[in-house]
Amino acid sequence: MSSDLSCKSIIKQSGICFGTSGARGLVEQFSDDVCAAFTVAFLHVMREQGDVNQIAIGIDRRPSSPNMAAACTAAAVAMGIEVNDYGILPTPALALQAMADGIPAIMITGSHIPFDRNGIKFYRPEGEITKADEQAILNAEVELPQLGAIARNSERNAANERYLMRFTTWFEGKPLTGMRVGLYQHSAAGRDLSQQVLEALGASVIPLGRSEQFVPVDTEAVSEEDRVKASTWSAEHNLDALLTTDGDGDRPLLADEKGEWLRGDILGLLCARELGIQALAVPVSCNTAIEICGAFAHVVRTRIGSPYVLAAMEELTEQYAQVAGFEANGGFLLASQLQKESGYLEALPTRDALLPALTLLVAAARQHKPLSALVSGLPLRFTASDRLKAFPTERSAALLSQWKNDLPTMQSALGLEESIAHVDDTDGLRVTLKNGDVVHLRPSGNAPELRCYAESGTPEQATEVARKSLAACAHFL
Repeated sequence: MSSDLSCKSIIKQSGICFGTSGARGLVEQFSDDVCAAFTVAFLHVMREQGDVNQIAIGIDRRPSSPNMAAACTAAAVAMGIEVNDYGILPTPALALQAMADGIPAIMITGSHIPFDRNGIKFYRPEGEITKADEQAILNAEVELPQLGAIARNSERNAANERYLMRFTTWFEGKPLTGMRVGLYQHSAAGRDLSQQVLEALGASVIPLGRSEQFVPVDTEAVSEEDRVKASTWSAEHNLDALLTTDGDGDRPLLADEKGEWLRGDILGLLCARELGIQALAVPVSCNTAIEICGAFAHVVRTRIGSPYVLAAMEELTEQYAQVAGFEANGGFLLASQLQKESGYLEALPTRDALLPALTLLVAAARQHKPLSALVSGLPLRFTASDRLKAFPTERSAALLSQWKNDLPTMQSALGLEESIAHVDDTDGLRVTLKNGDVVHLRPSGNAPELRCYAESGTPEQATEVARKSLAACAHFL
């Protein structure tokens, strides 16, 4: 095997790495050969575990996604594998279809990161790949075959139809009748499909903010512009709720009737409680109200990233019948099939934006309560998060390593008025102060950014803790 044709060599030379959700990098790094090498390595790993004759491919609305999908298609065809191209659709819709067909899948998406970057997510026939799979892909000793035409196949629609039916069968009837829901469409992959689902459930949908230019909506670090939009639109259109997702539709943002965006982990908590989940796996960055509320028999805290949540959920299913997980970004992962008299909800062990949002909307409608009332019953623990952009990962990692071994210096550098009572280094550096406030700093797994998650007894204090902490960190750039 010549080294220049080795998939392992091509991937390594590209500089692209796996982050918390798939392989991510700059658009110029994802050349045809690099996309093909990732595809060949992935399918090689899948074939080592069983027969592979088909693969499903989907894309988001980034300008670079169609060309990347074409290169992935060419690679699969060169290996004698049939490609089912589902075009632009939400990631969970692609995963659901591929799992039903028992075939692997590739989603071309950079999720919420800026349009000059992109990524590839990989799915086994059973769901998301594991960390072990990631390493196997990076180390696959396989040659890149001669590629034919770099082109995509004709698109299919079955995945969207299956995703729609998932919700219309679980939420029987039209439970959202009479509810006015704003849908912030921007450039989300599932913007039209989300409208179809909401309308099928009876909601009056008001489409807002549609854009043909890619908009990087981050559901964890909500921009001030999006906060203003939510408040303005809610008042202007007399909305009961406002819904949007990130670029590939696996992370939701839901605002209440006041135009206040719900934190993703609060959305996940309320959804899990409504669904009767017994055991949860959540990243260490999530709100501690999850444990304090007492709704769950067991809660496991993991590193940040869906592969870690998935691994913990798999262990929980050995002891509990109703297992789920979610992340601070709001993406909800269902490990168990749920049953009720009128039917069932099949497991979908990958992030989904619509399930948690719809579950809360239906709960509010059936209880004749505003969304804010569902949130107000939770323990008074509030979180805020933000990030410093263009903060080199190596720099932030070194800084946190230094502070881990010198907590007084960290306390002084961040201007923390309370002493540090507890340290958690599961992912990054998370410290709990004597007054109960939490400061959690970690390098982003997807971009050169330093993220801060703060928790306190009031939303104002949580926001201030995050602001002050990042302002202090900025001096170390």
